[in-house]
Amino acid sequence: MPERAARGNLFESPAGPLAEELVELVAGGDGVSIERIVSTGQATPAGHWLDQPRDEWVVLLEGEAELAYDDGSRVRLSSGDHVVIPGGMRHRVEWTRADPPCIWLAVHADALSAAEDYR
Repeated sequence: MPERAARGNLFESPAGPLAEELVELVAGGDGVSIERIVSTGQATPAGHWLDQPRDEWVVLLEGEAELAYDDGSRVRLSSGDHVVIPGGMRHRVEWTRADPPCIWLAVHADALSAAEDYR
């Protein structure tokens, strides 16, 4: 393997429940970051909203989860589902399934667009 090549396994999961979500930076550069997140039943604390400045594309690779937005809407995700969350859009993770663990891949960048927006 070349000296600069990095290798990992997105589906590697911890043995047993985690006290906190596991968040790992997989790759990044030039205003883009890619994270692997593993949830085992964690949710955003009650009354707290996530509100990041950059857009986020997130795919749930394994498991089930539900996201909520401050306008009252919700989206349930199953393995393979993905969403684009615009920067500044308040949202929260309502719940995640503990078994199997939820494995997420999140891409953070400026000016992401959903596929239907640029076709």
